[in-house]
Amino acid sequence: MSVTSFYPVIMSADVSSAADFYRRVLDFETTFEADWYVSLRRGTFELALLDADHPTVPAGFGRPVQGLLLNLEVEDVDAEHRRLVDEHGLRPVLPLRDEPFGQRHLIVEAPDGVLVDVIQPIEPSAEFAAAYRE
Repeated sequence: MSVTSFYPVIMSADVSSAADFYRRVLDFETTFEADWYVSLRRGTFELALLDADHPTVPAGFGRPVQGLLLNLEVEDVDAEHRRLVDEHGLRPVLPLRDEPFGQRHLIVEAPDGVLVDVIQPIEPSAEFAAAYRE
């Protein structure tokens, strides 16, 4: 198989508001925009939003996303915490903390109930260090 691209498409109840969040808060740029679909890119990373009621969605599957967690790895999670909370007024649904499995992170809520886990890798505890593969 020769794959040329792979990215999530999030079904949304309000594509315009969701796209605004990803552009304003996470610095994505629009590569295509219609009232029912928005394609976004940040460097090599892509994300798209699709109106859950659009006729291209197979019958019975048109519902906004549920239970989705997007991981966003950063170099300085403390700086991102300040930016997200102070500049954008987001309230973390999981406060900034260190995890023994090797992450310092916080989680914020994006539109449609999507969770964005903002992560800085840190040294894992001895208990978890052996679980990592080269």
